[in-house]
Amino acid sequence: MGKMVTPKFLELYSGKRVMITGHTGFKGSWLAFLLNQIGSKVLGYALPPSDKNNHFDMLGLSDLIEHVEADVRDEKKLMATMKEFQPEIVFHLAAQALVRSSYDEPRTTFETNVMGSINLLEAVRASGSVRSLVFITSDKCYENVEWIWGYRENDVLGGHDPYSASKGAAEIVFSSYARSLFHSQTNLGAASARAGNVIGGGDWAVDRIVPDCIRAIQSNKAIDIRSPNATRPWQHVLEPLSGYLLLGNRLYGNPKKYSGAWNFGPPPSQTRTVLDVAEHIVSRYGSGSIIIDKNSPKHHEASLLQLNCDKANQYLGWYPRWEVEKTLDMTCDWYKHTDDAMDAKEVTEQQLKEYFPEILDLI
Repeated sequence: MGKMVTPKFLELYSGKRVMITGHTGFKGSWLAFLLNQIGSKVLGYALPPSDKNNHFDMLGLSDLIEHVEADVRDEKKLMATMKEFQPEIVFHLAAQALVRSSYDEPRTTFETNVMGSINLLEAVRASGSVRSLVFITSDKCYENVEWIWGYRENDVLGGHDPYSASKGAAEIVFSSYARSLFHSQTNLGAASARAGNVIGGGDWAVDRIVPDCIRAIQSNKAIDIRSPNATRPWQHVLEPLSGYLLLGNRLYGNPKKYSGAWNFGPPPSQTRTVLDVAEHIVSRYGSGSIIIDKNSPKHHEASLLQLNCDKANQYLGWYPRWEVEKTLDMTCDWYKHTDDAMDAKEVTEQQLKEYFPEILDLI
């Protein structure tokens, strides 16, 4: 842990025109805020926030960046927005991002995660301005047979549930565009990025362990755990974002060398069970209780998933900075501080500076 190269790579983004799809979501809002802090000219393209409590509004991002409320399934709008803004760097995060929601709305999940991604790729292909595209999918794009080894970038893609299948399909579509349509665009670097089980302050999505825990604690209810022994490679939201930003930098400078698929995740030693996470949050928060739901899950839930990140370690010099206990502490503290009436924008800025002390020179 902590071996990542000094992020001089962030300096590239100062003054650059950066487009983010999905900027109203959890990861997208952290990324948009960080890029704004270091001087990027940011345009966000996304649906309105899906939750009343959301990081995007708490940060006041609509006043800090160019904010476009639209659907990635709207090809004409997406194409026109990119043509007008002329981004140099694009981060594609827009997605239907919940496994359980994909069972209720499989069609919407596939339309958003596959056809929406195709619309984005078409807009990039038509643009003469994009130098660097980071196409974010998920660790769930792999055909998970729940073996103990981490999945490598060349392992089989697939998925049991509609969400996972849609992410596997999006990766196949991206690979086709990258190899057959982007290859001749010598100044364009395009890479897909796979990360999962990202936690951190400002996430209010349903059916995710951290926001479920926080909501239960805040409402004085017991935390109901469905799959206590399921293990996940938990990582703070800033870990994969640092990988995406480093990758975007490398694509900009050497597009063909760094194009392809990349995993970003913690080492196996940082894996913890769902119950471990809930117990840590209760302890750190200083309140709360846990009950185990003994009913069988309504839908299939994988109990084990791990990424092999040797490629990012060796070729990008990327490593996580925070161990899992630090990750859980920082996540819990974000919610606790905002509960204590501390401004969410201030807490987010403090955590950015703690993770990236080097950005103090860029602000």
